[in-house]
Amino acid sequence: MTIMYKTTIIASLFALLTINVQAQTYQDPKAPVEERVKDALSRMTLHEKIQVLHAQSKFTSAGVPRLGIRQLNMDDGPHGVREELEWNTWSPARWTNDSVVAFPSLTCLAATWNRDLSRRYGHSLSEEFAFRGKDILLGPGVNIQRTPMNGRAFEYCGEDPFLAGEIVVPYIQAAQKNGIACCLKHFCLNNQETDRFGVNVNVSERALHEIYLAPFKRAVEKAGVWSIMGAYNFWNGTHMCHNDALINGILKKKWGFDGALISDWGGTTDTWQAATGGLDIEMGSFTDGKLKEAEFGYKDYYMADKLERLVNEGKIPMSIIDDKVSRVLRTIFRTSMNPNKVIGSLCSEAHYEVCRQIGEEGIVLLKNERLGKKKDPATTPLLPLNITKYKKILVVGDNATRSLTQGGGSSELKTLRDISPLEGLRSLLSDNQRQQTIDYAPGYYAGRALYDKVDPLDPARQEMLKQEALEKAKDADLIIFVGGLNKNNRQDCENSDRESYDLPYGQSELISALANIQPRIVVVTFGGNPYAMPWINEVPALLHCWYLGSEAGTALTNVLTGKVSPSGKLPVTFAQKLEDYPFAHFGKEAWPGITGVKAEPNSAGEIPKSQVYYKEDVFVGYRGFEKYKTKPLFPFGFGLSYTTFEYDNPVAHIVGDSIIVSIDIRNTGNIAGKETTQVYVSAPKNKQIEKPAKELKAFSKTRELQPREYQTLRMAIPIQELSSWNENTHQWHTDKGNYTILFGSSSTDIREKAIVKL
Repeated sequence: MTIMYKTTIIASLFALLTINVQAQTYQDPKAPVEERVKDALSRMTLHEKIQVLHAQSKFTSAGVPRLGIRQLNMDDGPHGVREELEWNTWSPARWTNDSVVAFPSLTCLAATWNRDLSRRYGHSLSEEFAFRGKDILLGPGVNIQRTPMNGRAFEYCGEDPFLAGEIVVPYIQAAQKNGIACCLKHFCLNNQETDRFGVNVNVSERALHEIYLAPFKRAVEKAGVWSIMGAYNFWNGTHMCHNDALINGILKKKWGFDGALISDWGGTTDTWQAATGGLDIEMGSFTDGKLKEAEFGYKDYYMADKLERLVNEGKIPMSIIDDKVSRVLRTIFRTSMNPNKVIGSLCSEAHYEVCRQIGEEGIVLLKNERLGKKKDPATTPLLPLNITKYKKILVVGDNATRSLTQGGGSSELKTLRDISPLEGLRSLLSDNQRQQTIDYAPGYYAGRALYDKVDPLDPARQEMLKQEALEKAKDADLIIFVGGLNKNNRQDCENSDRESYDLPYGQSELISALANIQPRIVVVTFGGNPYAMPWINEVPALLHCWYLGSEAGTALTNVLTGKVSPSGKLPVTFAQKLEDYPFAHFGKEAWPGITGVKAEPNSAGEIPKSQVYYKEDVFVGYRGFEKYKTKPLFPFGFGLSYTTFEYDNPVAHIVGDSIIVSIDIRNTGNIAGKETTQVYVSAPKNKQIEKPAKELKAFSKTRELQPREYQTLRMAIPIQELSSWNENTHQWHTDKGNYTILFGSSSTDIREKAIVKL
């Protein structure tokens, strides 16, 4: 055979190969996603289809190697990329290049009321996910904080469905623009950690739609979220991860969700229900690290060999499988095989800058008063602090030095750097002043951040630390107490709810004792939940910080010293006591639930372990406080500034299908600052259903306004936002009549009003 002949054969084969590759539309990055999905689906065998519907490791699901279709790499968020784990265990892989930036908690993001910061959050976080080789970001979370005892509330966005939905939309849009899918969680009614695997939620149809589904609906319709994670709990006797009425009926058919519904890890319990109930990717079943792979492998998943067998037997139609696979392929082509997916970056200074700014704007100033002439001749509030004014500053509290990026469950992060509050404060002083001027005493010991148990504490040690702090307080000119909650078990931690509404470790008694010694005391608290403050009248200044991430110390110091004027507003109501919350009016039935209730088994033969009843109905959070005429300690939307703002010229008129509103905000103080205007709507009376006194329907935050400067804020409220759910027609209904538009600095501080008639 001549060389020329060999060359001709090789060229011909290459041409055929090239034509074949070109014919594979699914591999063409320029082809529309739907064409790629349809083409890839047509080439897959049944076994390959089944393979992409369940995990192949702790945090990956399979692709199709034969066709060059990539796998999906997932990892926990929502505040940073989780440390790399071993392939099939929960043990760390012990990599040395997987340290990340810890971004502030979602409660902190919600407290900024700043959509632009949300967008920057999603962009920066997704860059870190991309650089780590991930395709799906497991977050954000929008479950409603109906109780302050929820151990996982710090991962969510507060008590109001409008705020929660609006604040995550830019986050999702920015992340997905970078080719990283957000996996919105936990769908749905996952509002407690107590008995989270076995509790059945009983809720009215109206509350389900108006409160609990609303933020998910907004993320689907407005942000176009690419994946959603099912929850562990039951609703109507069926697990949420394969609840046909919820997933197929509402999410996919009514809302038009075209992405993949992914189970929470271990949230799948039955093959038939998983197949027919809308689940698309099963994660975490069986392979919990306790069983050897030889005993129980990924082929034993409910959506693996068992599902393939049902299809081959004709018990599950291929159309159901093809719909699931299409959703998975759509996710793959949007992420791991997306030609526009960013390379990303890790631990960049730009990311730390975003982290710091979110922290600064999320910190809420709850109290800032003068000490009074009898105690201090000062004529101005204690904050902002002039550090050089005080010769001896004492910092007290475990959270002043504790890493709050550790613990909490799946949101635990391995960080490259964490700036503590004590480090942030000491950085203000020169090296030769630092130790002498700012002293530190723990005051209490909080134990280790354990996931599944509480670290036992020694009472003698606690008393010793308390007495040490009180002794040092006698010589202090200023005390900064840094405490609150942490991410230990039975505090802000996955898989457990709080045991008490009080601050742990005897902090309330310690704060009172410190304030009695030195009235110049600033209390700084961290945590994702409200708490009791029996000492509130004994201290002049109070800041609540949620969890601020890697730049915690810098953000806090900038606010304490006035480099940044606080502008955070509460996304939750702080009650004086637990019994004041709306759910608490109904006893244990409303939380944490009761056992012993007879229930019929579902199609899988499962019976819920307990029942919880949302008897407060739609009156969650501030809605319920107003219904029961209960005065909160600090209302929803509350937050002070170092300056003051004046509201003027309220306008509201109907244009097309929306109510257009505007308000002038003027800085009337002497310090630059930002203000968030909250627009609530009071609906006309309805004889058939009881409506809340008012509901949040719009909000906007000013730019930083200089003294005497003003800005006109304009917002649009779609008329459909004024609808209530009608349980007779199972549809949204908008009442006719006069609607009062309320412009407020908080839910109880209404500054201006306007009226529109529908």
